[in-house]
Amino acid sequence: MYHVDVSPALREYVENKMERVVRHFDQIIEIAVILGVEQPSEKDKRQRAEVNLRIKGNVIHVEDYAEDLYTAIDRMTDKLDRQVLKHKGKVQSHQNEALKHVADDAQQL
Repeated sequence: MYHVDVSPALREYVENKMERVVRHFDQIIEIAVILGVEQPSEKDKRQRAEVNLRIKGNVIHVEDYAEDLYTAIDRMTDKLDRQVLKHKGKVQSHQNEALKHVADDAQQL
């Protein structure tokens, strides 16, 4: 894989996409985005967008390939957003269960 030189416009595009993900879940520790070009053969160039998102106790890894880098970034962001929302739902349900157990214990006293 060849890494891509990131233009200011491309950097801003990725940052705007990642802001959308951060708005859904504010407990993100670090986001690392890797952009590159896969070249299995000269006629089959594929753009690659990859992200590692660190959150408390977990790392979410997502990647996507497309002929256009912006398309790969869009699809990667959509996948990441779904996984973050899924993780957020799990965290919230565990918190609600914990609060429910505390309330049940308090009623028993």
